[in-house]
Amino acid sequence: MPGLAIMIEPFLGTWKLVSSENFEEYMKQLGMSTAARNLAGLAKPRISISVNGDEVNIKTESSFKNTEISFKLGEEFDETTADNRKVKSIITLNSGAMIHVQKWLGKETTIKRQIVDGKMVVEYAMNKTVSTRIYEKV
Repeated sequence: MPGLAIMIEPFLGTWKLVSSENFEEYMKQLGMSTAARNLAGLAKPRISISVNGDEVNIKTESSFKNTEISFKLGEEFDETTADNRKVKSIITLNSGAMIHVQKWLGKETTIKRQIVDGKMVVEYAMNKTVSTRIYEKV
């Protein structure tokens, strides 16, 4: 896919969490246990995004759990999330935003990543709950 690296270029690199709002409420919507929410809430994840050929790789490292996904834009893939949900995911680029939709057991959540003023703003949405987490480049 020509131009993949160019389209995704603003996202490439390593990012660290600098602010988080409403994440606890979002984790409740996912059905996470109180203990898991407490651990995940304290974690300060680092996200590394890279491209290898036509595959995008997103590695998330935190004290809660390390996860890694590799995918082709627009192609569904199987993902096991940090909270151990087995989901079908599809990630697309739309107007400069990376849209990550996870579906499982008749449920759906959307993770929208965009670059705003050099920061990566990530919106997690499920039902009517939205959590915004902001990452800065390391």
